[in-house]
Amino acid sequence: MPTQQDVSQHYTHGDLVAAIRKGIEAQGKTTGSIKVDDLAPVDEFHVGGRQASEDFLGQLDLNPETHALDVGCGLGGSARFAASRYSCQVTGIDLTAEYVETARVVCGWVGLDDRISLHQGSALELPFPNGSFDRAYMLHVGMNISDKAKLCSEVGRVLKGNSLFGIYDVMKVGEGELTYPVPWATTASSSAVAEPAEYRNALQEAGFTVIAERNRRDFALAFFDQLRARTAAAGGPPPLGLHILMGKNTPDKVQNMIANIASGKIAPVELIARKA
Repeated sequence: MPTQQDVSQHYTHGDLVAAIRKGIEAQGKTTGSIKVDDLAPVDEFHVGGRQASEDFLGQLDLNPETHALDVGCGLGGSARFAASRYSCQVTGIDLTAEYVETARVVCGWVGLDDRISLHQGSALELPFPNGSFDRAYMLHVGMNISDKAKLCSEVGRVLKGNSLFGIYDVMKVGEGELTYPVPWATTASSSAVAEPAEYRNALQEAGFTVIAERNRRDFALAFFDQLRARTAAAGGPPPLGLHILMGKNTPDKVQNMIANIASGKIAPVELIARKA
């Protein structure tokens, strides 16, 4: 089972702000002219990119009156998308200090400091009072958290009654061992992939009712096909992309992810739950 130190070390880059700035400048833009949509290639660190964010977050009824919790906010990409698209307030938390520090800088570049508040910490010990939020969501986070029951319990604690909690995670949907490395783990020992049933049970124990579930395998495979075609046509990855976050073995991680999904072992799955 992955430890919090394992997870943080896996995602730590060393100089993310400089790497992202370099990618922005290679596109002919500056940190003063960049927009949220321009950041999508590096902001959307999950299967399906921006389209997946739109499909998933669009189910949570976010609006200018809501205050949402972004669990495992990473670089703050989903928080920036939500805040800019729905004009909502977003508080994010992530285990990796460099991600949070980088996210704060990038939020400043796009002028979203007033709508987004970011914190370094654990999703298993959320530093917020009971009933603080109207919504909560996480995108590709649970694969690094073994204790799904504690995760759901903590999110339930900080949500108001009748609030929605959205989960978009890679989940185990078939038999067989996964091929590593993958984007969230280098080896099986640092992965906490679980079946949808484990999430449903954890949510139920925490006082949630699952109101929607969707397996996005076909969507994921189509997304990867399009990604390969664009990369081949361009003769390589774009200046600003997820390879900045995943490092030199990005091709191995992506190919293994595709193979694991294509073989039916895993799939990205959406769960939408409502707190009693």
